Amino acid sequence: MSQINETQSNQLPSTGTPTQRSLKDMPKRWAPLIGAFALGLLYALLPEYVTIGPSWLPLALISIILIPVILIIYVRRHRPVPIVPIRVLLFIMLGVVTLALAIGVALMLKTLPGRTQAQSIQLLRTAGLLWTSNILVFGLWYWEIDGGGPHKRFMAGHPAADFMFPQQVDGNTSGWEPHFFDYLFVAFTAATAFSPTDTYPLTWKAKALMMIEGIIALVISVILVGRAINILGQ
Repeated sequence: MSQINETQSNQLPSTGTPTQRSLKDMPKRWAPLIGAFALGLLYALLPEYVTIGPSWLPLALISIILIPVILIIYVRRHRPVPIVPIRVLLFIMLGVVTLALAIGVALMLKTLPGRTQAQSIQLLRTAGLLWTSNILVFGLWYWEIDGGGPHKRFMAGHPAADFMFPQQVDGNTSGWEPHFFDYLFVAFTAATAFSPTDTYPLTWKAKALMMIEGIIALVISVILVGRAINILGQ
């Protein structure tokens, strides 16, 4: 009987220890890092009247924060990556860019009464940059908070945690893994439909972030774009 059990165990697929799996298959962070850098570029394109300080400042801060993150990932690519320092740096970055986005929308509202018809194109361009930045910011937030971050999601087998994707309804028996684009899509639908579509927030963190994103998107879409259309019609 022991020989039979040994034979059966030898035929089972070897999944490796959690550390081995994390070294080989741990989710890549390059997509969200590129998204964060693109966010800084978008903010740098904003006019000065909707920014606090120079418009390139968030891009510089993002670059300063991303450099040590990239170095940690690259230097330790064959060893376990220290998750806590990376998450702390990324949360600092997200806090900075979220604050910059909120300030940009507030300053846009403050300067709306002084906008003229000649400035309507610039107003629409600024609203578009803020709207796109809103999607990128919260796509990054969703990627980082869901299930405690990409590393913990991977180690747990990607069950539904803060968000439930359609592929996770049955308990994710197929082992489906959400990528950064999936969270970016969630942010896009929240900014356009102002509500969850096929992916549902399950925790107060996810719901609070979706509420904040929806408020910002509503302000940009209804008030700013509506004002610009009114200027065009004058």
